[in-house]
Amino acid sequence: MGIVFGDIGTSPLYVMKAIVAVGKGRINQDFVEGALSCIIWTLTLQTTVKYVLIALKADNNGEGGILALYSLVKKLKKKWLYIVAILGAAALVSDGVITPSMTIVSAIEGLKIYNPHTPVIFITLLILMVLFVVQQFGTQSIGKFYGPIMFLWFIMLAILGIIEVIPHLYIFKAINPYYAVRLIITEPETLVIMGAVFLCTTGAEALYSDLGHCGIKNIRISWFFVKTCLILNYLGQGAWILSNPAEANSGGNPFFMMMPHSFLVIGVTMSTLAAIIASQALITGSYTIFSEAMSLDFWPRQRIEYPSYQKGQMYIPAINWGLLISCIIVVIHFEESSRMEAAYGLAITITMLMTTVLLIYYLNYKKVNKFLILLFAVVYITLEGGFFYANVLKFKDGGWITMLLAGIIAFCMYIWYNGRKLKNKYVQYVSLKPYLPIIQDMKNDKEIPKYSNNLVYVSRTKKPVEIEAKIIFSIINKNPKRADYYWFLRVENDSNPYTFEYDVLELIPNTLYNVNFKLGFKVEPLINIYFNQVLEDLKASGKISLISNYPSLKKYDIPSDFRYILTDRVFNQEYLLSIKERFILRFYNLVKYIGISDTAALGLDTYNVQVEEVPMLTDVIYKNRIKRIKTNQI
Repeated sequence: MGIVFGDIGTSPLYVMKAIVAVGKGRINQDFVEGALSCIIWTLTLQTTVKYVLIALKADNNGEGGILALYSLVKKLKKKWLYIVAILGAAALVSDGVITPSMTIVSAIEGLKIYNPHTPVIFITLLILMVLFVVQQFGTQSIGKFYGPIMFLWFIMLAILGIIEVIPHLYIFKAINPYYAVRLIITEPETLVIMGAVFLCTTGAEALYSDLGHCGIKNIRISWFFVKTCLILNYLGQGAWILSNPAEANSGGNPFFMMMPHSFLVIGVTMSTLAAIIASQALITGSYTIFSEAMSLDFWPRQRIEYPSYQKGQMYIPAINWGLLISCIIVVIHFEESSRMEAAYGLAITITMLMTTVLLIYYLNYKKVNKFLILLFAVVYITLEGGFFYANVLKFKDGGWITMLLAGIIAFCMYIWYNGRKLKNKYVQYVSLKPYLPIIQDMKNDKEIPKYSNNLVYVSRTKKPVEIEAKIIFSIINKNPKRADYYWFLRVENDSNPYTFEYDVLELIPNTLYNVNFKLGFKVEPLINIYFNQVLEDLKASGKISLISNYPSLKKYDIPSDFRYILTDRVFNQEYLLSIKERFILRFYNLVKYIGISDTAALGLDTYNVQVEEVPMLTDVIYKNRIKRIKTNQI
């Protein structure tokens, strides 16, 4: 309940407040019942049907979220779908900035009823700083309290709602969708109201992203309890607003104003704890998004730490501090939760639309009935398109800040993905077969100084019988490198999140080996550790010896030395590239400073790693340019 429903579970803190602000001065039964009906049916259609019943079935070996969904549909070879995934992921991260800020501010503002001079901004910033600082230590010890606290939170929501509903049972009329339709048709401020209503379902995308933590059955069973508690609280707030229209129009928060005064401190405390848990869920969700983006070549490699043994729990320092700085800026800029409401919701509508597009292709991939796919597409593109348009109206009032952040992240993802493709496009691969006897003779040529006992290269080739020309150039042409063993390591990303496999191909007996690692997108590429395990396995089988071949060292059973060589391709003749390629390459060189070096990304020890810069093969670039010119002429 804490991980999956933290975000959507804290929505009663601000949804009805936002709706009252929209209808200020004209609060009446038709307005409130219509708004409540919109909330109930938004939760039903958007959260229950789309996410809980449909999207949760689109899992990638148990993992959910928009990037896991993209990993499934990218098999369809629709090249443009990566843009859909990038836009959705960037918007979700942007939402992860505004949600902790707004949720915690909304909770602390409840104290203003008790003490109007409560320093809300100071307390919020203090909580945010503590929350982000503790991430590096892991949340395993305090995480065990998340479930019980959120369970009590939902029980509290239900009880507070029931207390107000019992004297006003007529409020249950709002369950009838007629009142939602009537409001949409008759209310002149329909779009603005729908922008406020949409806030009730913003946590649905986070629910889908957390599928891998909890499993589909647990989420589905828990959701019906959570939804019941949420609806009871919304109905209770609606009943209180109709009973106290003057107080509701005063600008306060109905969620706190309907509490008994003696219960207020407890209510604010529970709200703050729930807000912190919701924020924690979004922070860890952001780590997951960036981890998946790295494996899909959407984002530069970052240092990932695992502060606990809990499945799926990780910590990415650069992302953590980036989120903290962004949250601080948002809190200081907006100051009040009512001003943050304008920024909230716009980014997440983009994520939901992008998820809908990917789900349409996923359902088609699963050969679902075409009529049902069409029905799904029409309903949700219309519904979410309407929500998007309603939220666009809030752009100048604060929505621009989340869109700016989402735009920056999406731009970096686009540049990194296409920059990697561009560099790979101009890589020349050669067959290993003609070079095998040369490498064998080099090993036996005592005139060539021995470079290392073991020489290790990291390759990106997809075929074990091929290798990058630059690696052959490094071994044979650029300062010939003699070694006892040559190793070509290749890392293949697998769509299964937790795949961990390797195979070894002996290309030259007792001399040259090709090691292929197959890693899921949630497995950190600690190649140094994995390669050591491969060596131990080969040693145990008697295929290799890990003792140095230098006679003086072999006598004392001194272990062999290893030298890793990484090659970095650089463009030295950019004029041979197209304008678009030059643009991508120049920004790619800027974006790469966000990430860490290849040495750190592969988990290699820096003391035995050498990075060689090699020029891109200009003849390949030139041939591509001539081909492009000829095509244009035709």
